[in-house]
Amino acid sequence: MPSAQPSPHVVIWRSHLLPGSETFIRNQADALTTWRPSYLGAVRVPSALSRDTDTVAYGSARRDRRDLLALKVSGRSPRLTHLLRQLRPALVHAHFGGDGWLISRTTAELGIPLVITVHGQDVTRQPALPGLRGARQRRNLRAAFDRAALVVAVSGFIRDRAVSLGADPAKVHVHHIGVPIPPPPAATRREWDVAFVGRLVAKKGVDDLVEALGLLRPRRPRALFIGDGPLAAPLRTRAAELGLNATFCGSQPPAVVRRHLAAARLLAAPSRTAPDGDSEGLPTTILEAASAGLPVVATYHSGIPEAVVHGTTGLLGAEGDRVALAANIGRLLDNDTLREQLGQAGRRHVVEHFDLRRQTQRLEQLYAQVAGAPPPP
Repeated sequence: MPSAQPSPHVVIWRSHLLPGSETFIRNQADALTTWRPSYLGAVRVPSALSRDTDTVAYGSARRDRRDLLALKVSGRSPRLTHLLRQLRPALVHAHFGGDGWLISRTTAELGIPLVITVHGQDVTRQPALPGLRGARQRRNLRAAFDRAALVVAVSGFIRDRAVSLGADPAKVHVHHIGVPIPPPPAATRREWDVAFVGRLVAKKGVDDLVEALGLLRPRRPRALFIGDGPLAAPLRTRAAELGLNATFCGSQPPAVVRRHLAAARLLAAPSRTAPDGDSEGLPTTILEAASAGLPVVATYHSGIPEAVVHGTTGLLGAEGDRVALAANIGRLLDNDTLREQLGQAGRRHVVEHFDLRRQTQRLEQLYAQVAGAPPPP
């Protein structure tokens, strides 16, 4: 009896392997069933997502730093060439457009098909940088898109941005990464009225949330902010000035985040376009909250309306509209029945459209088309 064919091998490339906020990269690759993933990075990032099995090209020695700089300048790297020849993948999947450019010359020279996923700031803020930096970003993106066999966009908004930056529309495919679907939520004591999860940066609209909570006075909702970032200190100060019942607990591991979300009445995700042009793709936190049956109050920003259907699975308002944000939060806190209905509908929507298992099966079909491998059964 003939032996089964070995699974085709895909290398997941992320230059910084791997920031703790990028669980979506690990989750997606780890969910592959018909392709065998391995991870390749330029440098190792100490985080809960780091693994000893990851392959890292550069260390901390002076020569390593020099060779890494050469890669960033030229897009050429004898080390990456050597490592990819050793790994012998049928495909390389790069996350973020800049990282796609870093490895695109090497994959092209080796004849390895390249898939690039674009997520957000890589096609919003970075190409809009002023002067030579922005020009270089735009030039590199065009080169990467030209060399890629497929460009995956995490939302329709991100697809349009990639096309506007030179990606061939025929190459660009909208594919939602998806999230693991937990068991149906059990009844839990609600410790928090409003939860926020994410980096404390401008595009997350956290300052809008703080001000909106202040508009709800004399009510003082119990608000939990999970995450860290450059706005942490001013946000804490402003929350104290407004007399908010707010807890800032910094970054937390995924299990702790899930536990806090289960103890919240709603998730607030008031994302907006930052002053420097940075935008979301489709925040994974929204999908994770909805999958757990948590209603979401968010904004009409980027790919969010693809995940939150206003009035059906959550409530949306205009970017930066603090009055509307406060009204939507207050509406859900005042109406247990509506909150339950939206939470249940949100979970059904995520199960149908954003289930990590199903979405990864669809990704494997794209891999097979690009690499010419047999399609998954």
